[in-house]
Amino acid sequence: MNILIVGPSWVGDMVMAQTLFACLKQRHGADCQIDVLAPDWSRPILERMPEVRQALSFPLGHGVLDIAVRRRIGKSLTGRYDQAILLPNSLKSALVPYFADIPLRTGWRGEMRYGLLNDLRVLDKELLPLMIERFMALAYEPGHQLQQPYPRPGLQIDPGTRDAALARFGLELDRPVLALCPGAEFGESKRWPAEHYAKVADQKIRQGWQVWLFGSKKDHPGGEDIRQQLIPGLREESVNLSGETTLAEAIDLLSCAGAVVSNDSGLMHVAAALDRPLVAVYGSTSPAFTPPLASQVEIVRLGLECSPCFDRTCRFGHYNCLRDLRPQMVIDALDRLVGEPLADPQVL
Repeated sequence: MNILIVGPSWVGDMVMAQTLFACLKQRHGADCQIDVLAPDWSRPILERMPEVRQALSFPLGHGVLDIAVRRRIGKSLTGRYDQAILLPNSLKSALVPYFADIPLRTGWRGEMRYGLLNDLRVLDKELLPLMIERFMALAYEPGHQLQQPYPRPGLQIDPGTRDAALARFGLELDRPVLALCPGAEFGESKRWPAEHYAKVADQKIRQGWQVWLFGSKKDHPGGEDIRQQLIPGLREESVNLSGETTLAEAIDLLSCAGAVVSNDSGLMHVAAALDRPLVAVYGSTSPAFTPPLASQVEIVRLGLECSPCFDRTCRFGHYNCLRDLRPQMVIDALDRLVGEPLADPQVL
């Protein structure tokens, strides 16, 4: 089987899509060849998935129609695939497989895609509450019972590229690394306050850890806010990598972390796929839909009456689901994951 996957548009979703790739390999055997049509930003993720043969560049930005480009891409793929599986639910995402005349075109009903897909599935959200279940179900015939335990994403790291990233930023592994991921593309309702992150960083640095902050360019000011709340002497034990690294470098450097604290974000799913000890902070969203998939996870949330609301900004303006989630809850979760605080940092 040669299968084309039309990939999702978000980092976390792309990481979770690896569960589908694993199911396809399980169903069709090791000779099943999987290519993923996706934006260029996703290439570092896909290149670290052993199930994927190649990442095919999709040049159009999120939401751009441009039927002529989609037709040209589709025609260039004609005759290469037995099946296409679409992870986005948009009508636009169905055009390339249709123009490629791929014999079997599978996806959830989504936006009016009748005719574009010839294996159209109707989603039962109660039967498949998790996003990974909705991905994995597309690997099988309708009505197939998914077998547990479910596969987990697992990104593979090349030691050479990791060492190159460490050298580029002058980073040392002489002390355990606490990675903080305080950003979230979704919106403010996913971002735990900077002052809370700063208190966690303060505590762990005093215990002998160093702190690396990760995120996109727009997260850089927030990372600096966290660092500036650390007193001199502790501040120097932190580095703000937000917006400085490529996604490939961020993945490789996250693999060095002894522990990670993250909002519900793409980097949370990356950290989980690297199987790093992870504290995931949830506010407006729910781990019942997109939980981090790893063996060493502590989920911290308050579960207020108004959450999960899935709003990008707090409809009440107070963000209590995040502001009232105190730093000590996260510190306690870290201690459960990585053991007792270091008795004597000097031994490092």
